[in-house]
Amino acid sequence: MSRPLFVAQMLAQAHRMRRLLDSGEVPSAAELARRLGFTRARISQLLDLTLLAPDIQEWLLFATNDRGRDIITERDLRAVAQLRLWEDQRTEFHRALAWKALT
Repeated sequence: MSRPLFVAQMLAQAHRMRRLLDSGEVPSAAELARRLGFTRARISQLLDLTLLAPDIQEWLLFATNDRGRDIITERDLRAVAQLRLWEDQRTEFHRALAWKALT
């Protein structure tokens, strides 16, 4: 039976956190971390997912797993999200997918 990737849930949560910050409902990432019981570093890692190119985010949201282990994880995406140019993100994302498919 297929299911969404776990990172899709994390991406959706990251967008929710971004909305809370952007709206001012939560004044800072530090306050958000305190309320959620996360570290500020973890909040930053999750919020970085919202910086991924739109097509990568769409792929993550619609990809499914029917083999037990997700083909890509949030940890795999950290290096991708650190790249500021979407074209560079796409290149690194496809490289990560290819590498994970081999392992």
